[in-house]
Amino acid sequence: MATLYPLASISQIEKTPSREDGIPEDLEEDLRAYGCKLIHEAGILLQQKQVAVAAAQILFQRFWFVSSMKQFGVGDVGMGALYLASKLEECPLRMRDLINVYDLLLQRAQYTLKTSSSANADHERGSTTGFHYHPMSYFGSTFYELKDALVLAEMQILKRLGFNVHVVLPYGTLISYLRILGLDKNGEFCSRAWGYLNDAHQTPVYALYQIPTIISAAILLSARHLGVPLPDKSPMAWWELFDANWEDVWSVSGYIMRLYRERTPEERKRVLGMVTKKEVRRWLDEEAERQR
Repeated sequence: MATLYPLASISQIEKTPSREDGIPEDLEEDLRAYGCKLIHEAGILLQQKQVAVAAAQILFQRFWFVSSMKQFGVGDVGMGALYLASKLEECPLRMRDLINVYDLLLQRAQYTLKTSSSANADHERGSTTGFHYHPMSYFGSTFYELKDALVLAEMQILKRLGFNVHVVLPYGTLISYLRILGLDKNGEFCSRAWGYLNDAHQTPVYALYQIPTIISAAILLSARHLGVPLPDKSPMAWWELFDANWEDVWSVSGYIMRLYRERTPEERKRVLGMVTKKEVRRWLDEEAERQR
């Protein structure tokens, strides 16, 4: 029997809460991707298990179909999602460790934002050369502010998702599909497909499509880039073996490939400057003033 898990509704997809508050679709996608990138980097620094990091990114993506970035910051929600996922996957993190790591990542983002206006090309590409981390004071307010934000974010994720935090990860199913296609011995193909599944966590596809469709998209992109031929003629094309629809597979592939488009320095600066809800609200106010 197939495992069921929640997907976004048509109305949630067509008009997310963030877009209703005036955040453009491309900016929302970039902020989602950046929030997932912070989760990934924090997981590496904390030596957290991959399953917990992946689960956190999926919960993070689901959250923005029921909540607006005007009300919650991507940094706070990412921190709460990773903390919650570590419990769900039975590899819990110490709250202080998680807060310290996120403080480092946010300080580094602010440093990159300040130096990105430099004429130096490395800075334009987001270099952190010269960055020095300044640890929080043990009795200072910063730690307790981040702790409160973490607890609130975890609570809001549970509340707004209705405690439905079941997550299905694609990795085991990917191996089964590659065996069916006779590609499980092709190390380069396996690595590339695995990488696409990981990159897909930075997109909302895990909240929009079933797992077989996402895996089929990863296989399609790997086959196209490596020049590996796959049977695609009727009556049984390869994706039909996995109950995937071609239009959906193509759509997921588009989500993944948009991650790799070149961002302008202004776009990168805009994302780095909108990690908190206060910064998002400031940007919305500035946009409203320009349109008057």
